[in-house]
Amino acid sequence: MGRLSTQIHKWLALVVGLQVLGWVVGGLVMTAIPIERVRGEHHVAQFQPAALPMSGLVSYQDVARGLGIEPVEATVRSTLRGPQWRLKDAGGAVHVVDAITGRHVAPLAKSEARLLAGVQYQGRGQPAEPQWFAVAPQEAGLPGPLWRVDFDDAEKTSFYLSSETGEVVSRRSDVWRFYDFFWRIHILDFKTGDNFNNPVVISAAALTLPVVITGLILLWIRLGRDLKTALARRQPR
Repeated sequence: MGRLSTQIHKWLALVVGLQVLGWVVGGLVMTAIPIERVRGEHHVAQFQPAALPMSGLVSYQDVARGLGIEPVEATVRSTLRGPQWRLKDAGGAVHVVDAITGRHVAPLAKSEARLLAGVQYQGRGQPAEPQWFAVAPQEAGLPGPLWRVDFDDAEKTSFYLSSETGEVVSRRSDVWRFYDFFWRIHILDFKTGDNFNNPVVISAAALTLPVVITGLILLWIRLGRDLKTALARRQPR
């Protein structure tokens, strides 16, 4: 049993050793860095959205008739660009409409994107020139179109803004990117970073299990030998 356990432990450990190291280091990184810092919550300015006006808003029925759709869901909310209706039709398409004029909301302009990013930012950084993405980068975690505004703070914070509401819908920074690197190592998904049930990580975990079991067997054998040796030394000669 000892010889077999030693061989299994040694050769499997050579195969999965680096991944086990990655799991441990990744786990250390993920527990050492507060998740609030990773999410950039300390760079979010605290402010109250404007209250919805009690009158003067176009009804969603009028908006739907103007668009020629039959909505299955209608939501009105106050945004940084004023009150807006968000209508979803039966096909799943979403229409964002100015709740005062009843017209489709125009995409956010570059100058407005920079202004609204600064309003929602808290810190010492200054906003750089906004970048437009019709198809958002993978790190945004959301589909486009989006505006990205980078700040020159120590963490290189990036805000991704909705082209319709002007609100920050995703926050990224070098802290987040560092965390994400080890997260991908941890779950062995380097493509999207969101599939922790992929075959690679399942296989690595399956191979690691016998390493742990044989390690416990070897430890048990070693402890048994040490105990016998200690008892033998105590016996009178």
